[in-house]
Amino acid sequence: MYFSIQLLPHAISEMIAQIGCTRQVTLADRYGLMAAIFYLDHLSEDERFSIDRLLRSICRGRIQVVDEISALLH
Repeated sequence: MYFSIQLLPHAISEMIAQIGCTRQVTLADRYGLMAAIFYLDHLSEDERFSIDRLLRSICRGRIQVVDEISALLH
């Protein structure tokens, strides 16, 4: 079985902006990032750079990874 993954236009930039506001990566964000990794060949250089910055921020402890589905529910 073969699945096709399609990202919504501006999905990465909106996700990065939301994470920047909440300082949290939710479960939904993690699934979005996973989809972006599979779609890596089609991402712009800015989107790849933003994902790299996000991952560095997580490693440095500036962004918290949480088990909530969405930060918007709070």
